[in-house]
Amino acid sequence: MSYFQRNKKQIIIIASLAVLLLAALIYWLQKRYFRSSDDIEAKVYPTTLQVGDTLRYQDKTGFAVSRLWNFGDGNVSVMDSGIYIFSRPGYYQVNITVNEKYSKNFTIQVAERPGTTVIEDTVVATIEGPIQAMQYENVVFRTNVTDASSYNWSFGESGAVDARERMAIYAYQKPGNYVVTFYTDKTQYPITKQIKILPSYKEVSDSVSSVDDIYKRVDDDFKYNLQQIANGNDFNGHYNYLLKKYLCGNENAVIKVNDSKANNFYYYCTGLQFDKNVTIQSVKVGLDDNLSCVTKVDIIQSK
Repeated sequence: MSYFQRNKKQIIIIASLAVLLLAALIYWLQKRYFRSSDDIEAKVYPTTLQVGDTLRYQDKTGFAVSRLWNFGDGNVSVMDSGIYIFSRPGYYQVNITVNEKYSKNFTIQVAERPGTTVIEDTVVATIEGPIQAMQYENVVFRTNVTDASSYNWSFGESGAVDARERMAIYAYQKPGNYVVTFYTDKTQYPITKQIKILPSYKEVSDSVSSVDDIYKRVDDDFKYNLQQIANGNDFNGHYNYLLKKYLCGNENAVIKVNDSKANNFYYYCTGLQFDKNVTIQSVKVGLDDNLSCVTKVDIIQSK
């Protein structure tokens, strides 16, 4: 009798265990090193809501280095979680892209908010909106008046009529206390509401002697935070600091590198964190006419 015949049972058991161990090893390797869109741990809720309601989004993907949320209406975010408000009804495809490679979609239905039923003239017109917000933040205002043929909003900053819809969105360019004024053809007198706008960052002091000093301060601060990203330090913290403080939330601001390569701010920063041993030698920013938002950045860097 051969060796195999004498130990047939034991060999079959060992072979079966080997197959099971191999399958378990392959499964573990797939989970550890091979990713797919199915591995994205993101959620968006609620999936059915009304205009002005709060949509919450959250991503807990363990292997995520970068995230890009696209809300389907032209607005994006790189935060791991937050809230968003749609300004118009419709169906939206909310998409998250992880590590610029894996993506996942969510279908969101936004319905028009039903108006308050007007019983004779007993309903008092009101302004719905916050009493405090940040400079450059999109602030949502709306009214309970639904049957007017004209809507007029003045947010107290421009001195003119700023919007003519029942729900309006406005971003204040300067901090301070403002009076929001609203009236329609259904209201006998204008309705007002006070709002306090906080500065988005510490304003340059009055002691700054020239425009050149303003640019230099911004250049140096911008350079410092970009270098921190290049060094692998807290990407989200430094990225969002620059985005909110200087770019007014515009992730598509033009970044020009070494007088040749051009990209937008988001893709430049996500690439910078993977490009090892980069030294930011100099940064020159371009500001808008009001010296409030950076619109272009020229960078000289080397390895």
